[in-house]
Amino acid sequence: MEAYSKDTYFMNILKQVEAETRILQSREHIQHGTTEVYEHCVQVAYESYLFAKEHQLKVEMEQLIRGALLHDYFLYDWHNQLTPHHLHGFFHPGVALRNASMDVELTPIEHDIIKKHMFPLTLVPPKYLESWIVCWIDKKCSARETLQRRCREEVC
Repeated sequence: MEAYSKDTYFMNILKQVEAETRILQSREHIQHGTTEVYEHCVQVAYESYLFAKEHQLKVEMEQLIRGALLHDYFLYDWHNQLTPHHLHGFFHPGVALRNASMDVELTPIEHDIIKKHMFPLTLVPPKYLESWIVCWIDKKCSARETLQRRCREEVC
């Protein structure tokens, strides 16, 4: 059982996002290594939440979690060579933002988290502390997921 599943506050927000969006479809696609996009987003959201909580940061916690859950809400397989997603790193924040905006009303913080989580690739830096947290935690989780795969393949 994942650690986040025991956190009632986090789980309530996750269940709400699952009910309001198509985020469960992201289980059909791989993000990094063998990690599903859904699993990656939940992990980024939970670690962002824990970071803010542990450091007693003054953030809008629900918006931090919701934005993190939706930061990679692009709903396609970016590894598929038959689709035009060669510059996925640059363009998927816009796709994720468009998808999220169609499903739910986003706050300015949630909007900023989704749009700018790939900084510096997005050029414009995050505006809110919540966005900076997700931007950093996303890179941390992505590196871990990618390295775990390489270590398994190379028997580190």
